[in-house]
Amino acid sequence: MKIRIAPVILAALALPALARPTLAADLEVVVHEVRAGEGQVKLMLFEREEGFRKEDKARQVLSLSAAAGTVAGRFTDLPPGRYAVIAYHDENGDGKLNLRFGMFPKEGYGLSNNPKLSGPPKFADAALDLPGAGRRIDIRLDY
Repeated sequence: MKIRIAPVILAALALPALARPTLAADLEVVVHEVRAGEGQVKLMLFEREEGFRKEDKARQVLSLSAAAGTVAGRFTDLPPGRYAVIAYHDENGDGKLNLRFGMFPKEGYGLSNNPKLSGPPKFADAALDLPGAGRRIDIRLDY
């Protein structure tokens, strides 16, 4: 029994050409109204309600040096889809969002879509669609 090597080699070489390219989009986040230049501005990117608001459940976290006024960061190589971003100003550099009474932010805090909230934010409040071409969003911090 003869095995024809040429068709097998041609098929192996053709497979990468048939693979669809993975779309990778960037999400640029511009944070406004940063009060002071101390500490860091944290950006947390979430892709679902489950674990929303918990830093260890975020898809990605960026830590940016704080600067009074505006700070910008970029999440890269994301598949197009639905995401939400939480931004906060860790003024004292302790690595977490400090809260009053365990529920009210003591440090600057904001969400994608800049929703007006009367309770703990939900993923749906901040959810946005990221197209394959990427996107830029603006978040205002409230102190």
